[in-house]
Amino acid sequence: MSTHPTEAEIETVLANGLKNRWYAICPSNFLQDKPISLRRLGHKIVLWRDADGTPHALEDHCPHRGAPLSLGIPLGNKIACGYHGVQVRCDGTVTEVPGSPGCKLEGSRPTLAFHVQEAKGAIFLFNSATNIDSPPPLRLPEQLVEPEYESFLCYTEWGADYRYAIDNVMDPMHGTYLHKQSHSMSAGSRAAKFQLRDTEHGFIFEKADQRDVNFDWSEFGDTDMLWLRLDIPYPKTGGPGGSFGIIGMCTPIQDNATAVFFWRTRKVSGWQRDAWRFLYKNRLEARHWAVLEQDRVILEAMEPDANKREHLYQHDVGVTRTRRYLRQQAIEQLTAGQRETATA
Repeated sequence: MSTHPTEAEIETVLANGLKNRWYAICPSNFLQDKPISLRRLGHKIVLWRDADGTPHALEDHCPHRGAPLSLGIPLGNKIACGYHGVQVRCDGTVTEVPGSPGCKLEGSRPTLAFHVQEAKGAIFLFNSATNIDSPPPLRLPEQLVEPEYESFLCYTEWGADYRYAIDNVMDPMHGTYLHKQSHSMSAGSRAAKFQLRDTEHGFIFEKADQRDVNFDWSEFGDTDMLWLRLDIPYPKTGGPGGSFGIIGMCTPIQDNATAVFFWRTRKVSGWQRDAWRFLYKNRLEARHWAVLEQDRVILEAMEPDANKREHLYQHDVGVTRTRRYLRQQAIEQLTAGQRETATA
């Protein structure tokens, strides 16, 4: 008989990240010619590249004795454990046990495998609960796909729960106060009323009476990938391209540790693209890091259970809507898992 998931089960799913979603897990330059090991999404993961540079990922655990595969030897789309030479293919199948050819481990598929793709300077991983042959397509926001946009990836790691990082983006009003010294967020009213607006893939939380002045709106989207989007109006001194866009993604590393990805985007082409790239690297990037540092300091100083002692008001509707959505997705995943177990 199916039962409603417990609070502990729901929290476990939320703390480790929803299943069956694509997540950015590291910048591309993290992965060079040797395997690396990362803790992400409740897993310890080994990543390596084959001869043509294609990335692969498995649970960083040899099915023989549990040695980390990240200390092994890449063999194209396979990796050989450094402890006893057991070879595991990128789909999780053991292809060879050199010390005991023909043993029952050969041909089995005991290792959790992850589908990965590389795009826009990052490696993305599909967080499936079991081995699957085909994941859904990687669907990035248009600012990271359409050729008329230019983007830079900004990656950092914060000592805070990834959900606090999501809350931070879905709280446009904090820009008026925390970032008030920023050249792009000092204008506009210091009080506002907000409204919610549904979109095809999520919702927008926006100031009802102010637009294109400050950090006036933020968007939450789910396209088999959880992403955040916002625009910061720029003065003419900020160069060509109009508003400065940000696409954000937050991936749990472990308790109170988050991998934070912000793509800074602008709609520019031709000579304006070159001008903006130069301006960003030589003048604007340092300012943007200063703003991120203000966010980091606040979030890392918050107690892990700060969200259990909140007194929210109208400015926080975007935060509560996001939390409610993530919680409902976690409940649906747990309930679906119970149904699968009952019918197995």
